[in-house]
Amino acid sequence: MQTTFLKINPADSVVVCLTEKKKGEIIEVDGNRITLCQDTPAGHKVLIKDVSEGEDIIKYGYPIGHARQALKAGEWVNENNLKTNLSGTLEYTYQPVSEELSIAKENRTFKGYRRKNGDVGVRNEIWIVPTVGCVNGIAERLAKELRKETGCEGVDSIYAWHHNYGCSQLSDDHENTRKVLRDICLHPNAGGVLVLSLGCENNQPEDFMAMLGDYDQDRIKLLVTQRVEGDEVEAGMKLLRELYATASQDQRVEVPVSELRVGLKCGGSDGFSGITANPLVGEFSDWLVAQGGTSVLTEVPEMFGAETILMNRCRTEELFQQTVSMINNFKNYFLSHGEPVGENPSPGNKAGGISTLEDKALGCTQKCGKAPVSGVMEYGDRLENKGLNLLSAPGNDLVAATALASCGCHIVLFTTGRGTPFGTFVPTMKIATNPTLAKNKPMWVDFSAGQLVEGRTMQELVPEFIDKVIAVASGQPARNEENDYREISIFKNGVTL
Repeated sequence: MQTTFLKINPADSVVVCLTEKKKGEIIEVDGNRITLCQDTPAGHKVLIKDVSEGEDIIKYGYPIGHARQALKAGEWVNENNLKTNLSGTLEYTYQPVSEELSIAKENRTFKGYRRKNGDVGVRNEIWIVPTVGCVNGIAERLAKELRKETGCEGVDSIYAWHHNYGCSQLSDDHENTRKVLRDICLHPNAGGVLVLSLGCENNQPEDFMAMLGDYDQDRIKLLVTQRVEGDEVEAGMKLLRELYATASQDQRVEVPVSELRVGLKCGGSDGFSGITANPLVGEFSDWLVAQGGTSVLTEVPEMFGAETILMNRCRTEELFQQTVSMINNFKNYFLSHGEPVGENPSPGNKAGGISTLEDKALGCTQKCGKAPVSGVMEYGDRLENKGLNLLSAPGNDLVAATALASCGCHIVLFTTGRGTPFGTFVPTMKIATNPTLAKNKPMWVDFSAGQLVEGRTMQELVPEFIDKVIAVASGQPARNEENDYREISIFKNGVTL
């Protein structure tokens, strides 16, 4: 008979309901019969032992907070009777845990686009990248005109990546904007890029182009609209036609899966996230790393409460110290604005069964499996190390997904229990945590990890998921691409002039 609740770790003081439970229903856990005190929704937690006020409640084998008052076995544990243990910054000690992956290499390939510099893309698109938000309208018009003229024949898509920045920003905000736009221009999923400038902005066009380094001038071109005498749209179309003529000749070739770079993200999480979709993506991440590929975990605030697990998986003490700085710097960012560090779960998270940030983090970090941490990046940095990397960025879905793509990820794997339609400037695959979401929103969902609560096993599902990711890398559209839902969002922290 299919189980209706799950005790994740032997040390846990709660179980997760896999189906809705009714008050008075009896469950048997570890030989003990427990009567439920309240109706409890699917994905939510039920206490399996009495706890006193202030006592830690354990899930995933770790504390997820403490009881606000004395609670009895059978009670529904939620944000009303559970409080976070998180507060300010902490000091950490490196206690390395060595767990090399014992996963066989399979010599798998995908069909990608080999670029002149040796890099590989999984899409061949024409992009228009404004250096400043003032030319967003021109960028959108140019994209529309080129789509109309060419029908996108020979390329995968044509997009303008509009944003609000590039001027009236100071210090780190200005540099973050410049770095993310640079990263977009250099991304291998673009077969051609038109950098579109106004001319008077803080993000000066010549300085920005210098940031690109030794770029392929047949693939990246600049137009400064204030310097065009007459119609800037026609001037832009002339350059776009040149880019299109080059990119439309590109062909997919077989590429080792070791060259694939995948971002790991969750949003609209629920109580199933940490037991279905996130562990599934974690299995994929470990598989990819074992093949010589790369995965990237971000959402630093959603590491709070699980950060020591990641710190102790760092390959070196230097990486450990970089991870400590990443965590404490983000906590200080919260505190500098007068905000607590532990108030992350959204209304949707809470409704789905996540009660504290520790509860969220311990589920969230499962997306990166068990591989050692091989690299730690600041916001806007580009990938240098293969294997599992950590990236500094907030938990906000659009900002974090954009940051993952900007660092060089070809695809973002996005687990969700509540559902979301959006995508960033690379394919953004949605993995449903529960069968209800997969059934209700098939137009949003690329893969259902909810099958794991319907009787399928992880051993069965992992190969199917690997095949799906490779198919998308080889050109199969993700749902967000089919729906034409694509955008970027850049992190902003400081003053706007």
